[in-house]
Amino acid sequence: MFIDIQFDEDWKQDFQHRLHQEGPWASFELYQLAYQAACEQLVPSFTGLKAPEHLYHIQPYDYQLETARRVVEEMNGKAILADEVGLGKTIEAGLILKEYMIRGLVKKALILAPASLVNQWSRELNQTFSIPAVVQRKAPVWEHADVAIASLDTAKRPPHNEIIQSIDYDCLIIDEAHKLKNDQTKNAAFVRSLQKKFCLLLTATPVQNRIEELYHLITILKPGWLGTKADFKKRYESGGDVQRLIHQVMIRNRRDETPVNWTKRNVINQTVTLSEEEEHLYESLCTLAEHAALPGFSRTLLKRELASSKEAAFLTLKEMDLPAEGLNAVFKKMQACSRNSKAEALLEFVQQEDEKVLVFTEYRATQLYLQWFLKQHGIPSVPYRGGFKRGKKDWMMQLFQGKVPVMIATEAGGEGLNLQFCHRLVNYDLPWNPMRLEQRIGRLHRHGQTKDVKVLNLAAEATIEADILARLQQKIGMFENVIGRIDAILGQSEDTKEQSYGR
Repeated sequence: MFIDIQFDEDWKQDFQHRLHQEGPWASFELYQLAYQAACEQLVPSFTGLKAPEHLYHIQPYDYQLETARRVVEEMNGKAILADEVGLGKTIEAGLILKEYMIRGLVKKALILAPASLVNQWSRELNQTFSIPAVVQRKAPVWEHADVAIASLDTAKRPPHNEIIQSIDYDCLIIDEAHKLKNDQTKNAAFVRSLQKKFCLLLTATPVQNRIEELYHLITILKPGWLGTKADFKKRYESGGDVQRLIHQVMIRNRRDETPVNWTKRNVINQTVTLSEEEEHLYESLCTLAEHAALPGFSRTLLKRELASSKEAAFLTLKEMDLPAEGLNAVFKKMQACSRNSKAEALLEFVQQEDEKVLVFTEYRATQLYLQWFLKQHGIPSVPYRGGFKRGKKDWMMQLFQGKVPVMIATEAGGEGLNLQFCHRLVNYDLPWNPMRLEQRIGRLHRHGQTKDVKVLNLAAEATIEADILARLQQKIGMFENVIGRIDAILGQSEDTKEQSYGR
């Protein structure tokens, strides 16, 4: 097969005419336009930000501009943006990305975020920053789109992972970067394998349970910056000045340090006294777990589930291979136990005001039980959990905002939701990780909140939940020693009694 190729020769006649006349060779008007365009694109100095001059849809706060300036001028584009929840880390990352694109230092960029935040990132970059970012849907866009957005789960799966790993990215942005805290996970290994010149890690909770988690995040940015993990941990434990090193790669803005007029955050810990039936049931479960020599993790799980609801513990017990006699005794006590004192405390809080309430539980069975329990008292509610598709999650959100007074969420509701229309929150179940409490409260206590936020932390007395409260206080102390002060996530107990620790 032959292809007939023809060349355009119309230019020859005009060119020969100009040769004969000795010009003119160009249009002075076009030259002036080209010169003006070059001047507009010229960045005369590396200091100072040019991006704000090109943004007409937003007026960033001074602390956001200062964060972007520090990352560009002092941190060489490698930083952890660790502002408290709701202060606009996405705006800061957008400013930094825009600045580098204007300066011609970034063309190819990749943004990895939780699936629930991918569309939000797309809207922010396209509408606010005029950055043509493309969301990865079905057909791979990695090689065609200069700025691509995807969930980490999508990016690490074949065939996407091989394509991404072959690309030299100028800038990598990872939202909710605390998910990389364990360096043994596939997520962390995948991110470390990516080729990147600049890198931004966004997380309000860079340390959650152990100081090593922060070491792993910083190592993604700057391998070797903190030495070996053992050296870093030893330096921290001996009282060495680790904050100075950390703050050279991390910026954390706090609410009380910004010019924004934030509403207050009122947090109360309420210790719930169990009924006699509930106490006997809890004791029976502890005895069964000990006699069956269950592993520590399984014992802890059962105790936490029963402190939440007997429904949650029942489902787990059914799947365990336990002595029939002891198991049947526990099931009989479950049938005889007609109360849930924590649910009653939740009901009392909900009925105090005719205002919306966001409730967090750790277990799906408890979520379903609480929906049923509240309905028995004439209070409708909607669930929110990770198994829902995007459309159903949006529908639950619309119902909660418009019609339904209570939303009961599992941990899937702790990230990515903007619920400024609600100002009351109940942590029905407490997590071991204090930063998950901060993430939950941050759904309400953020830009746009006009009322003081009320937070109620429930804990069943003389159960494992008393231990959880004590552990949370210890971990908050560790966080503040390394990162700095944190807003209130635990409050004073409503009881004046000395706290009793559970089995």
